[in-house]
Amino acid sequence: MPMPVLTRRSALASAGAALASQLPLARFAIAQSDQRPSVTVAVQKIANTNTLETLREQSNVGTRHGGSYGEALIEQDWLGDLRLQPGLATEWRRVDERTLEFTLRPGVRFHDNREMTAEDVAFSFGPQRMWGADPAAARNLFGNVPGRTGSKEPPPEAAAIARRTYPGFERIEVVDARTVRFVNRVPDPALEGRLSRTTGMILSQAGFEAAGSWLDWARKPVGTGPYKVTDFRPDQSLTLVAHDEHWRGRPPLRQIRFIEVPEVSGRINALLSGEADFACDIPPDQIGALDRSARHEVVGGPIMNHRLTVFDKSHPSLRDARIRRAFTHAIDRKAITDALWGGRAPVPPGLQFAYYGPMLVEGWEAPRFDPAEARRLLREANYKGEPIPYRLLNNYYTAQVPTAQILLEGWRAVGLNVVIEMKENFPQVLSNAGAGTPAGRGVRDWSNSASFNDPVASLTAQHGPQGQQWQIGEWRNEEFGQLSAVLEGSMDQEERRRTFRRMLEIAEREDPAYTVLHQTLNFTAKRRDLPWKAGQSFFMDFSARNWGA
Repeated sequence: MPMPVLTRRSALASAGAALASQLPLARFAIAQSDQRPSVTVAVQKIANTNTLETLREQSNVGTRHGGSYGEALIEQDWLGDLRLQPGLATEWRRVDERTLEFTLRPGVRFHDNREMTAEDVAFSFGPQRMWGADPAAARNLFGNVPGRTGSKEPPPEAAAIARRTYPGFERIEVVDARTVRFVNRVPDPALEGRLSRTTGMILSQAGFEAAGSWLDWARKPVGTGPYKVTDFRPDQSLTLVAHDEHWRGRPPLRQIRFIEVPEVSGRINALLSGEADFACDIPPDQIGALDRSARHEVVGGPIMNHRLTVFDKSHPSLRDARIRRAFTHAIDRKAITDALWGGRAPVPPGLQFAYYGPMLVEGWEAPRFDPAEARRLLREANYKGEPIPYRLLNNYYTAQVPTAQILLEGWRAVGLNVVIEMKENFPQVLSNAGAGTPAGRGVRDWSNSASFNDPVASLTAQHGPQGQQWQIGEWRNEEFGQLSAVLEGSMDQEERRRTFRRMLEIAEREDPAYTVLHQTLNFTAKRRDLPWKAGQSFFMDFSARNWGA
């Protein structure tokens, strides 16, 4: 009789059996009794910066999972009427125009099983995590790779995002064990909304101090959310497991695994084969076939995000505002939404959202499609057909490449010599190599979200003095910068409305920084039997409030 062959698999099985025999029976029984499902989500990208720290990873793709492992004092109701609601604070009140006082929720536990304290809140808005030792260095949002030195110091990009999100921040005051105050240097009418941002998630000070470096921390932050990070493999996968001590109770899922599948066809095949339970960023032309499947469906719709085309006015051919204005009039927005989105993507009235309510500028519109006006502007500017680069990613945004093809056709039809430059990532798109020369940045794609119901959430945050365009030297306008301070600090609503209108006139008409294409539609394909609903954000909410009846 031949001797049995000891393979690696059988050796591991034997070792596992021996180990299991030594484990307490109760623990084994509990593990076996956890019947909660696990799901796999196929995404085109997990994180642009290969980190999970929201002070660095401010992106559409990072928004998808950030709210699962981290929570803020105030939450946004993305599943309902978009109102602000209690999060890690049970209530808040305005002490004055510069100060918000919060009552902290008792019994909240971090993923390291520590109870949240007022000191953790102070740490989350303090220099160790948010501002760094040199706030003046907070520039160039995408210029560096975080964590190269292994230091615990947050990179300049993190502090830049903090300054952009909380431009008037002065200090956090710990009043007592359950009371903290957020104090601004100046009045801020949108302070509550700012504090609902994912940048304001409350994190464990002890968890930060235990991390070996800032990068170690940024890849496994210790938050309070219903799921905790157990494994993050940049460019590959992210695994979250249930945080059963969550203050809302046990989460409905045992595990969520995000896998990176860049191509739409790959994500759909993963769904159809059963490798994935969800497939994100589905273009409209794939919805019909998926909806015909008895086992699958596509959910979603408009979210609080707009797709833009952005200009670098330092490029020699774009210094003249008339040439940028010609770009805006050579775009057939209806053709884009009809051809690529089945007419379902609204063309918004500029960079604003209906849920701005009384701050919405009535009667404002995106630039009209007017090729004759575009040609007139180019003649008036004496444009001679010099090449203008268009830096493009391969469908980072849903239908990005086909959108670019329609844009290119319209621009070339009026005489704009636009040349596509394919890039692999955002640092390449935003690189200032050759800045101010014909080889530098010209035109690019972007999107802007409104994470709360006020124009400072998008317009000043992205295009004002602390915003990305201004900081990387892509666009600036001195009057716009002065008005940003008024919009952010005035408590007079009528003054703010006048200011917002004037800012739209500057950035969308007189000295274009960008032009809006359409509101973003976000579609997710899923197993039909899974009781999950899409919200009005890129965030995928897998908490108990969005799983089941």
